Amino acid sequence: MRVLAMPVDALLIAADSTLRTLFVAPRASRACPNLPEHGEGHLSEVDRAQSGALMRVNHVGEVCAQALYTAQALAARSTGAGRQPDHALAVQLETAGREETDHLAWTQTRLDELGARPSLLNPLWYAGAFGLGLLAGRFGPGVSLGFVVETERQVEAHLASHMERLPAQDHASRAIVAQMKEDEARHARQAQQAGASELPLPVKRLMRLAARVMTTVAHRI
Repeated sequence: MRVLAMPVDALLIAADSTLRTLFVAPRASRACPNLPEHGEGHLSEVDRAQSGALMRVNHVGEVCAQALYTAQALAARSTGAGRQPDHALAVQLETAGREETDHLAWTQTRLDELGARPSLLNPLWYAGAFGLGLLAGRFGPGVSLGFVVETERQVEAHLASHMERLPAQDHASRAIVAQMKEDEARHARQAQQAGASELPLPVKRLMRLAARVMTTVAHRI
């Protein structure tokens, strides 16, 4: 088993990202998407609860995205067993992670507007995703990027299903989800173009199972 030697500065960056994700209100670099021509549709209490639960799940997904990209970038900057740091890959992962911070901020803002709360298990979700990111990163750039591709494709499909489940009059949530879906598809394309390897089918199925458990629990807790 290869042991990664992680540089101190990279570890500090990862620790800072973890603390910011879990304990600091995120700040977006882009304006929150909206559909001003529709205005803010009226939501019943039932619709508001449905939107809140779905946006809580999306917020958890963005917490996990921060963990995954942070861990994979950390692995890319690490050395061990003849492995050299891949700074170009680390920069690509860190750039995608910063874009995902916009999603984190948007979903948090929408949760506040809906009077809903984030998942109470966010530290657990983050820890699990961070571990998966490190594991993927240990197998080299191809596998790490392949993990990004499969993750983003699954998230894109998940967001498409939310577009169908969100109340039709919840224009604000729908605009956020639509932009997130577009960004996730772009991240998958970029990872594919950078040399992603195709993951084995059993791994993809395990990823889908883990995502299903997370989304089911986060919908309620």
